[in-house]
This record gives sequence, C-alpha cells and structure tokens, in this order.
Amino acid sequence: MALLTDSLLPLLGKKSATALGEALGIHTVADLLRHYPRRYAERGELTDIAGLEIGEHATVMARIERVEKRRMRNKPGFITEMVITDGHRKLSCAFFGNNPQRDRELRIGRTGLFAGKVNAFRRTLQLANPEYQMVDGDDAEKMDDFLGALIPVYPAAAGLPSWVIARCVRQVLPTLDRTEDPMPAELLARYGLMDLFDALHTVHRPADRAVLELAHHRLKWDEAMAVQLIFAQRRYSAVSRTAPACPPVPDGLRDTFDRRLPFELTAGQREVGDSIAADIAREHPMNRLLQGEVGSGKTVVALRAMLQVVDAGRQCAMLAPTEVLAAQHARSLREMLGELGAAGELGAAEQATKIVLLTGSQPAKERKQALLDAASGAAGIVVGTHALIQDSVSFADLGFVVVDEQHRFGVEQRDALRSRGADFTSPHVLVMTATPIPRTVAMTVYGDLETSSLREMPVGRSPISTTVVPVAEKPAWLDRVWQRIVEEVGKGHQAYVVCPRIGDEPAANNGSDKRPALAVLDVAAELEKGPLSGLRLGVLHGRLPSDEKDAVMRAFADGKLDVLIATTVIEVGVNVPNATVMVIMDAERFGVSQLHQLRGRVGRGDVPGLCLLVTEALDGTTTRERLAAVESTTDGFELSRLDLELRREGDILGAAQSGKRSALKLLSLLNDEDIIADARVRAQEIIADDPALGNHLGLAHLVATVVDADRAEYLEKT
Repeated sequence: MALLTDSLLPLLGKKSATALGEALGIHTVADLLRHYPRRYAERGELTDIAGLEIGEHATVMARIERVEKRRMRNKPGFITEMVITDGHRKLSCAFFGNNPQRDRELRIGRTGLFAGKVNAFRRTLQLANPEYQMVDGDDAEKMDDFLGALIPVYPAAAGLPSWVIARCVRQVLPTLDRTEDPMPAELLARYGLMDLFDALHTVHRPADRAVLELAHHRLKWDEAMAVQLIFAQRRYSAVSRTAPACPPVPDGLRDTFDRRLPFELTAGQREVGDSIAADIAREHPMNRLLQGEVGSGKTVVALRAMLQVVDAGRQCAMLAPTEVLAAQHARSLREMLGELGAAGELGAAEQATKIVLLTGSQPAKERKQALLDAASGAAGIVVGTHALIQDSVSFADLGFVVVDEQHRFGVEQRDALRSRGADFTSPHVLVMTATPIPRTVAMTVYGDLETSSLREMPVGRSPISTTVVPVAEKPAWLDRVWQRIVEEVGKGHQAYVVCPRIGDEPAANNGSDKRPALAVLDVAAELEKGPLSGLRLGVLHGRLPSDEKDAVMRAFADGKLDVLIATTVIEVGVNVPNATVMVIMDAERFGVSQLHQLRGRVGRGDVPGLCLLVTEALDGTTTRERLAAVESTTDGFELSRLDLELRREGDILGAAQSGKRSALKLLSLLNDEDIIADARVRAQEIIADDPALGNHLGLAHLVATVVDADRAEYLEKT
C-alpha cells in the first residue's frame, strides 16, 4: 500500500512519473492526489467552449458535427478538418497526416474529450492535432472506471492532457493506505469533516455533487489549517522573544509633537496609535500590519510611535522600497518634526532627535556619516531602503522598525530586520500598506501579523475624479488630455504623467504583435516637442543616480517643474499638494491596486484631483472592466476585493510569500472566510500547547504535504 509521502516512480513507472514531474512538479503520491480536478463534467453535459482563450492548453468535451478529409494544397499529405460543438459554440480541429484508425474513430455524432493548445486559424478558434478520447457508444462502458458518474477535468500541461492525469490517479488511488487522519479527531467531529482517505477518493471519483461538496469542504480545511499553522508558529516564535519595552514618557518628544500638530488626529489615527503605543510598551515584540487608504495618515501614526521609542532612549528604522520614497519619507519626517527633528543643528529643540537617510547609492562621505550616526546612536530615526538590513549597517540600540509598503518586501527581509535588535532582543515591527487588503487575505497572507486599519480620511483631503480615456475608440480624447494639463499648469498647478517603462531597456517581447509598453524617455521627448512644449518637464525613473532622482523630486516639490514624467517610482509616499492631474499611459498594463496608489498622488491639497486612465483596451473586455471599476470608486477597500476577484487567488499567496506555486488550490480567499477564520483560531490553540507540533505529528505531516518545502522554510526562520 502507498503512503502520501511515497514516490510515484514505482507506482507509475519512469515515463509517467517523469512526465508528471517535469510538466507539473508532481513527484509524490500526495502531489498527485492533491492535484485536484478543476471542474467536473457529467455524462451528456458538454464543456463550455465559449470560455476558451488563445494560447491555453484546454480539454473540451464535445460532439463531432462535421468531418472532412482532403489532400493538402501546398505540401504532400492529408489534413482532416473537423468541427465539434458543445451545444452552444463550435470549435474546429485539424489533424495532419493519414491515420486510418483515427478516421474510424472520428465519426459524425460521436462524443469525445479533445485536448490541445488553442490557437486562431482564419479568425476562428482551433485545436491543431489535439489528443482525444472517445467516450460514447461501445467505448463508454469500457471507460466507466475512467469517467465515473462525474468526469474529472484536471489542470493540464502541454503533452499531458487531463485524461492522462486521470489515468495516473486511477492507477495510484486504489493503492493508498488508510492511515490515521492527520487532522485531530476532535476537530473532525467539531466541524463535521470527512476523513482524509474518503475525501481524496471522493474528489477524484465522486458519486454525486453532494458528496463532492463534502470532500471539497474537508480539503479546504487542510489548506487553511496548514497555512494557519505556519503563521501561528511564526506568531508564537515572535511573542516568545524579548523586545525592548518602550513605555510612553510624559512630556517627552511625542507629547511635545502632539501639542504642536497643526491639525486634529482622526479617531482612527488615535485608536490605532493607542494600540501601537500599548504594544511597544511591552517586553514582547509587536508585529502589526497597518493598512489604510492613500492619504489616510499612516505616516503620522508611525511617527508618533517612533517618537515614543526615541523617548525611551532607543532607535527607529524606517524601511522604504525605493530610494525616491526613502528620501521623500526622510524629508516628510523632518518637515513634520521641524526643530524637534534637527538635533545637532542650530535652532534645534532641546528634546530634538536626529533623522538620517541611508541608501545604497549615496555619496561615500554622506553614507559614512549616516552609518556612524546609526552605530553611535546619534540618529534616533534612520530612514533607508533595503540597504538598512545589510550586515555593514549597525545600530546602537534598535527598538522599532517601520516597513512601508510591505507587499514590496519578502518575508526574509522582514526577518532580517527583526534580528537587528541589541542584546538578543527583537525590535518591534510595524508594516504599513496603502493597498487595502480583504480580511481573508490579511489572515492568510499576513497571518503572522495583527492587523489595524485606517478608513477615515484626514480633514483637508480633496476629492479625486477619474476618467477612462479610450484612445483606440476615441483618439481625439488624447489631445484633450494634454490640453487639461496645460490648463491646470496655467492655473498654477502641476501634473504627473506615468508610463510603464523607462525606455532605455529592451521592450519585453511576449510573442504577440502587441506594441511595446510606452516609455518615459520616449513620451517625454514627444511631449516636449509637441503638446506640452513650453512647459517645464522633468523625468524621473529608478535608474537615475540617487542625487539626480532627489534633485528632480525636490524641483517638482518646490514648483520648479510643471510636469513630472515618471515610472511607478512615484507610486507611494510622494506628497506634492500642488499636483492636481495624474495621467497614466497604458493604464491597462497596471493592476487595480497600483492604479489606485498612483491616483492617490493628486488631490493632496485644497484643489480637487483629476486622474486620466489612457488605454487602448477595447470596450467589453475584462481589462476595460477593471479600468471602469477604478473609474467608478475611490474606495480602496472595495477595489481591493475587486482586485482579488479579477486575479488568480493563487498568485496572492505565492507572490506575497515565496513566489512559488500557491498552496491554495481549493480554498477561496473570497468565499471561504469562515473556514479561514476558524482554522486560524484552532491553529492558534494547537500551537499554544504544542509549538513544535511534536504531539501532533499528523498536522506536521499535513503542513509538509500541503505547503511546499520552500514555504515551509519559514518555520525554520522563526
């Protein structure tokens, strides 16, 4: 009998085992049996041809409607052209070469499974030389074992169609040993979960839809539990460490800053600020995610927490994803603090601290001084990029780390910062994002963090209107875009123009005839000669030298430039209240959240903002639906849910964690919130009693079989 951890090689033979491994990364019994069917067709139920897309490997179940065999015109040999239908749409198939057995099998009226890569021929969808399996007539009884009452259709790959995978499953499934269920009996009983052995058999060979639903429910629990156990171990490991306690100091730097604030904090800022203040006063490290709308005031919340830490005699580090954003943060913190952030300078307040900037491309003298200020403790707040986590950077007494735009950083980088505390302590960690996250994603992707949200907008933020500019259908609208910029500059305001590429790099070739993405350098040259001639234009992108980036950003902030033509380096943190127009070229090439972030660069003053989404995407396409959604609302939390609906959910977990294939195959971050929430609570309880899962070997095994090895390494890192 076979165990889930067994290799497929002795069970399937070298050819099949190698094909599964190379095409789909399937190597063990668990890999194969957890490669679940993506859907099921019933006998007589025909697969939906309407959903096919060019370039995908597809399996369709359809009836042969027409067959025609003829000699090819331009080369020797025969071609068999066939039309199949699912009862709603038609699809053509082409077979090349002479094959008498195939001719006998492919007869009008027969039904079969057809698999291949979808391409376009003479403006119609076609499968060229598809693999096929007939499933009607005399063959139907012979294939009963394969088909069952419900026909499983598996995620396939080139040369590995669905029925080949099904044949492998059929060969392995009867050998599976009914070992003890990895899920605790108490949990199975509490939630009425099916036994794992039965669930795996049912998901591959379901008798009916009702029992299949029960199997899916159990297997979703496996995925939720495995991921939540990993995060529960991370949380347990974090709170098991010691951290520098930083209780509030009455009449200290933070209280002085609060008294000098020229505006009232929102209720949300005060509530979140109180939670953070309580966390960092304890001797266990805070690990908190702060999410909030663009412009909701996260930086002020973070600064107040940093000042509490400085009051306690310790240092803070603020990590930004780009040098532009790091420099912007350093300037913003200095501006907000004024004389309170000018220690060592003339006119500094008595309680003042020092803010230093540390990036990878600073001039040697400036970088050396920043390193010295961090190491000596002279700097209370050190702002920088990932350069802050290099071994060459040391802190006198690091007590608090703020990570801005957490989704730009990997878990490894966050762990590196967590280990930078003095005397074997871990600094408190606050990670921030202006990309609102649905609750289920927060529990699953950022499951090791407590989550706080800022939903209120501070007083003074102006409304932003968004308009899609469909230049493929209405090319004249583009002229109006440039006229609007000229009009706004004429009123004394400024504008951004964002492009997907820089322009001095090779354009990506995706094998299609679609034009390359627009580039900053090209668009800037065209605008300077054409519709924006006479305006003061600046160019900003990630490959400019650090001092040049800083100079361009300063010139724009000081009103010395009218228009800034940039890549997404201005996506977050850049704050120029006088900028009122944001033009995003090739808007269809950006994600929903990214468009929302970019839009947040305008409307930061007392004048309403305008965002123009310039696109060649045609009306009625999914891409235009995305842009229309951004046009219709400025609620980032609503857009975040839409973004999740439009993206493959597996990408969410994979990109945020290891970049590998996601562990989530059945579990839906949109639809299974109850399962995720329950699994989180149960995982927390189990890890509290058994941190290493030494008394829950079944659950340890579950984590190993459901979550890939790379992702499981996070357990080691904690």
